[in-house]
Amino acid sequence: MNPELTALAETVLAENRAAGRTVATAESCTGGLVAAALTEIAGSSDVFDRGFITYSNAAKMDMLGVSEDVLGTFGAVSVATAWAMARGALERSGADIAVSITGIAGPGGATPGKPVGLVVFARAVRGEDPEAVVADTRQFGDLGRAEVRRQAALVALELLRP
Repeated sequence: MNPELTALAETVLAENRAAGRTVATAESCTGGLVAAALTEIAGSSDVFDRGFITYSNAAKMDMLGVSEDVLGTFGAVSVATAWAMARGALERSGADIAVSITGIAGPGGATPGKPVGLVVFARAVRGEDPEAVVADTRQFGDLGRAEVRRQAALVALELLRP
């Protein structure tokens, strides 16, 4: 496991533990990399509730309740989809905070307006206004699949910090 990922995961776990919060992830283009980083740390089970790997649109709909309308209108790589993924992870878990990641890691998959390296994130917190969207879009560029996924996992971990 990448040392930078595990170091940040350890910080995320310690800070959420201290805050009395549990976390969940909803991952698409990272394929579980954030969950893997969190569970790389011994004792993570008291903070990490669960991870959803929803690579396909069908999985996003089935596991997280993302609507077909959102996917059809905005696409899988959009703030609307990322927000629906984060809300769905929060609603379908016991976690206090959830982060979602959806993007185009490459080398294929780019479309006009959505290039390789485009990743969208969202965070949902239990008890906060569900209309207050917390989302971030990053364009990492065509760094290669592994590096786009690593960079995306780092951003997602930062979003899980209290």
